Amino acid sequence: MKSGTDLRVGRLAKGMHVSTTTAPTRQSASKTGQTGDGLGSHRAPHGNRRWATELVYRYGIVLAWIVLIAVFSILKPDVFFTTGTFSTIFGSQAVLLMLAIATLFSLTVGEFDMSITGVFGMSYVLIGVLHIGSGWPIVAAIAAALVFGVLVGIVNALFIVKLGVQSIVVTLGMGTLLIGISMAISNRVLVGVAPEFVALIRFNIGGLSAAFWLALLLTLVTWYVFSFTPLGRYLFFVGSGREVSRLAGLNVDALRSGALITTSTISALAGVVLAGSLGSVDPTIANSYLLPAYAAAFLGATAVTPGRFNPLGTFIAVYFLVTGITGLQILGYSGWIEAVFYGGSLVVAVALSRVAAIRRRSSL
Repeated sequence: MKSGTDLRVGRLAKGMHVSTTTAPTRQSASKTGQTGDGLGSHRAPHGNRRWATELVYRYGIVLAWIVLIAVFSILKPDVFFTTGTFSTIFGSQAVLLMLAIATLFSLTVGEFDMSITGVFGMSYVLIGVLHIGSGWPIVAAIAAALVFGVLVGIVNALFIVKLGVQSIVVTLGMGTLLIGISMAISNRVLVGVAPEFVALIRFNIGGLSAAFWLALLLTLVTWYVFSFTPLGRYLFFVGSGREVSRLAGLNVDALRSGALITTSTISALAGVVLAGSLGSVDPTIANSYLLPAYAAAFLGATAVTPGRFNPLGTFIAVYFLVTGITGLQILGYSGWIEAVFYGGSLVVAVALSRVAAIRRRSSL
């Protein structure tokens, strides 16, 4: 049985043409070129074109990814098209995937959290300072890093939700503050993360490290929450219209706060995973992850469910971007190429996601 809130959200969503799914009638079936039985036993030519257009619309990035792989494989077959290269592509970007997934929660409710790399870097540094520097057990250091992430999320929510300060201003300041603090408490590389923890994070499963499978699990759990739970519907609804959501009986402030806290906590978890992956702590690493994480989130919003931030699209986008960077590096481009590729991808991704969102609204 649906709750009263769920029913009210459903009614308002239908009134706004936000999410309605009905069985195909004979009339609608005839328009799409299908027979009235809805089994698709016959498809008119214009139906085929429409189907192909929809396929490209939803999975164009996958096609582009395949083309990218083909081009680099032709140019450098002995280097790029190898098991080792693909193992590196998929196995080395678990942290980036986790950060990109973290951004989805705040973006979905209409908030920008620019502090993700600050939280990520501070969590990473805390593992080094508490565990390596002060001798804390690794479990205690991990717990402290995760609690820190929760606390930062609460502080962000206090300023953004309760005081009404713009999220991009609060989180940009918070992120910069945290990066400065992390550099102050540890301005050198710390080596010596617990070997058992490093072995756990690096444990090979099917040719890929446990860190990748953890990031994949996070992606699938987020996809399930967004796609199949009332909470996921509420988050999307808040991002679409806060006032309408309040009229529907949703606790908009609680949902926005929860999304910000979740983003911060997952960012802290990414810092913990990075410490285990590297076995050491370098306080200068964190800054380089902000642009790729947002580029992947926005590029992912053009795929699978175009016009919406979604985990499966983000997963594809992360590895599309990493494939491009890896291929260009193999071709001999290095240093500046990452900034150009990620920066250009972010601009294009934001534009495409905007077009997808407009197309989605016009088709409802």
